[in-house]
Amino acid sequence: MTNNTHTLNEVVVTPDWLAQHLTDSDIRVFDCTTHLIHQSDPESDAPYVVQSGKDDYDKAHIPGAAFIDLQQDLSDTTSPYRFTCLQANQLAEKFGALGIGDNTTAVLYSQTTPQWATRIWWLLRTVGFDRACVLNGGLTRWQTDGRAVSSETTTHPPALLTTQPRNGLLVDKATVLSAIDDDNTCIINALRAVQHAGLDNGAFGHYGRPGRIPRSVNVPTNELVNPATMEFLPSEEIRSRLHAVGTNEADHVITYCGGGIAASTTAMFLVLFGHPHVSLYDASLSEWAVDRSLPMTTDATS
Repeated sequence: MTNNTHTLNEVVVTPDWLAQHLTDSDIRVFDCTTHLIHQSDPESDAPYVVQSGKDDYDKAHIPGAAFIDLQQDLSDTTSPYRFTCLQANQLAEKFGALGIGDNTTAVLYSQTTPQWATRIWWLLRTVGFDRACVLNGGLTRWQTDGRAVSSETTTHPPALLTTQPRNGLLVDKATVLSAIDDDNTCIINALRAVQHAGLDNGAFGHYGRPGRIPRSVNVPTNELVNPATMEFLPSEEIRSRLHAVGTNEADHVITYCGGGIAASTTAMFLVLFGHPHVSLYDASLSEWAVDRSLPMTTDATS
């Protein structure tokens, strides 16, 4: 994998590929598992409680993989919003401490939905690091294929990561507010269809107010993944779904969800399919929905 490479087959890698490269000297594998535990209280403005996947990692992980705790290791823990991105220099220091450096290749996976790996892929992209890939199917497919797992804790030696920050990959609420009236911007909600419609207060909940950002369209990340194998749908199917909501015609695409996690999957694929200007709304509805000065809708026509 060479720097500045964003081709699909080099970024979304198979368990076969990883098995062949697992002992390569430049490979650094990371289990990125986090859990969102649903709260049943429909009045809560935080429908999920965050739980680290470290216990799962301790029980079984890909041999040689280290663990990344997204919230504790790579997020601004002083922010009122979960998973808020750190400043680029802080983020690069954190990645370097985890063992990701200029001459390493990071292989990211999750034991559940791949959105935890794609979030970290996106964070690496914000600091200019392009030697990262996501394991298709994560630990689920790895084990389904009968490959060995380990319970031995691994930590990678610290490395130097040179930052080359990319502006505009993460955007704030002011940018999103302006984009609502911009016909050249496509805003994509990556949450489930019932959440997008504002119809669900029980099974999945909302983030303070039900509904969505006006004029946003829905491409649910959970529908881009085969739940049996945790593999992404075929790339042409994902491309078709993204094209169907107008991404081809838009100069700029902004993705969002509840906290900037599911939306990272959408953003990653848009980049891999060649869209030149893709942004992720970092705080997403965790910020937007509780700010009642900002518009939300459940209207089927808006």
